[in-house]
Amino acid sequence: MSKYFTKEELACQHCGAHGFDEQFLKVLNSIREECNFPFIVTSAYRCPEHPLEASKKRLGEHTTGMAIDIAVSGEKAHKVLSVALRHGMPRIGVQQARFGRFIHLGCSPDFPSPTVWSY
Repeated sequence: MSKYFTKEELACQHCGAHGFDEQFLKVLNSIREECNFPFIVTSAYRCPEHPLEASKKRLGEHTTGMAIDIAVSGEKAHKVLSVALRHGMPRIGVQQARFGRFIHLGCSPDFPSPTVWSY
C-alpha cells in the first residue's frame, strides 16, 4: 500500500492490471513526501496491450512498472525535478511546452540511464 497513491491510479488505464513495482513506489512516496504537494498521476503502469505501448516498436518503461508521469508545471515541476534527482532518479522526461505538461520519472534497468529527455 501507498501513503499517497491509490491502487487505481497506479493501475493500467487500459485494462486495470496492476504491475507497479513496490521498490519504485517506496522511492516515489519519499519524493512525494519531500515535495509536500499532491501528485496528479497521468500514467503509471501500462500493460503491453495498452494503446500507447502497442503502437511502439519496443515496449516502453511504463510496462516495467518502474515509471510514472506526473502532471506538474512551473515551480512545482522544478521541485519535483530537484527532489527526484536528490533521490537518485536515473530517468527523467520533461514535457513543459504546450498542453499536457508533465514530468516522467523512471528507474527501469532495461533502459539507458542516467538520462534526461524532452517530449
